[in-house]
Amino acid sequence: MWKQIDEGTHIHYSTANEEDYHTVGSLFNGAIHWFANRLDLEKDVIVAFDLIERKLLDMNFPDEFDREFAYGGLWVFQEFLSLWAKNYVGTVEIWVMKEYKLHSSWTKTHVLHTYAIPTPRKYFSPLTSTKSGDIVGTNGLAGFVKFNDDGQLLEHHSYCNDPCRSDVAMYTESLLSLPG
Repeated sequence: MWKQIDEGTHIHYSTANEEDYHTVGSLFNGAIHWFANRLDLEKDVIVAFDLIERKLLDMNFPDEFDREFAYGGLWVFQEFLSLWAKNYVGTVEIWVMKEYKLHSSWTKTHVLHTYAIPTPRKYFSPLTSTKSGDIVGTNGLAGFVKFNDDGQLLEHHSYCNDPCRSDVAMYTESLLSLPG
């Protein structure tokens, strides 16, 4: 059953990256987060929908974050809400929000060099991290990539020979039940 949420005001958002053909939210701290453009402010933000409170919240990108990125996304990295962005010169920056909802707590933690990935596209999208701090992601085609905590490429493995783009997602079993 669908429910309408009365926010009192109507704030209009659009996708922050118009080239995205789909946007998947990132679940963290009881809220789903997306990149969005707040149309009334003409500003890119992270918008969060709190599943318990049923409220929308905007969070600003880090002050030093380069908003002119080729592509990027949100993910949970080492128990923090994090964002990643690939620029046009072949690096992926990873930022973490050390204290949730506190803008001044954004910290750049990693710079990964995608030129080392042995594919023509040089794409990297992080999925998860290992207990030792390595960062595992996809190359956007049909392969996995692993970087160490210092940003050096450790491994690249293809999981099929299909040259078409594929998507990979993480599944975490949970006892969380959504409020009715």
